[in-house]
Amino acid sequence: MENKISEADLIINPDGSIYHLNLLPEDVADTIITVGDPDRVTEITKHFDSIELKKGKREFLTQTGYLGKKRITVISTGIGTDNIDIVFNELDALVNIDFKSRKVKKELTALNIIRIGTSGAIQPDIPMGTILASSFGLGLDALMHYYVHELSGDERSILNGLNTHLSQIKGIHPYLSAADSDLLNTVAADMDKGITVTAPGFYAPQGRQVRAKNTVPNLVHQLNTFRQGNYRITNLEMETAGIYAMAKVLGHKALSVNAILASRVNFEFSSNPGKVVAQAIKMVLDKLS
Repeated sequence: MENKISEADLIINPDGSIYHLNLLPEDVADTIITVGDPDRVTEITKHFDSIELKKGKREFLTQTGYLGKKRITVISTGIGTDNIDIVFNELDALVNIDFKSRKVKKELTALNIIRIGTSGAIQPDIPMGTILASSFGLGLDALMHYYVHELSGDERSILNGLNTHLSQIKGIHPYLSAADSDLLNTVAADMDKGITVTAPGFYAPQGRQVRAKNTVPNLVHQLNTFRQGNYRITNLEMETAGIYAMAKVLGHKALSVNAILASRVNFEFSSNPGKVVAQAIKMVLDKLS
């Protein structure tokens, strides 16, 4: 007999909702768009034909509605892969665990999860305003050190090359995970593509220097000089690798779409970031509808 998941491992609120997200199983659509910024939720759902649900707790704001006949959930994750750990485990629990019996369902649901986020380019030929899809996420954070995850042949080959290339950076043990090929070839068919680095912070972990000194002052150069076949590292942000790896571990499909707001090598930042994000939202919604 399959073991129940304990009350300490899976926390369910008194109203039957999942602990952090405050959602009930029926609140979640099979297609989910994640955003970091809670304010970006309404920037997406304002395009919906109808909205059936609005809920929020902490930084996790959720709206579910319809775009034409397609039901979509939009949820804000906040920043970082620590929050991705919470959001992905709880979304998976909502669709794949029976909350009454506390057992995994016999038939599992695979969600389609698309991140629409902001990012900085680290290649000089990628202009601000580019909408870029992540073929792979390279995690410099520690999230996947705590989960059993298997690598495909391509993932292993690229990660081996990256480990060799980045061997001079002490103390990092990166992980790599690929986008879902179906979403990459449909939703992202018309987008530029590249390897996205997910950093565990915004400033020194992405090679920025303000007042505190960096231990890796040439981080961007070390990243943007990597080449393996047609693959290169194109941009930096804070969630993609965790999204891809957690989706793979849990049996979901994931894609990360990046609105490029900064050129890290040209030291520029977009004068109209809202316009770039709006373009990314339109491109994704047009494909989904």
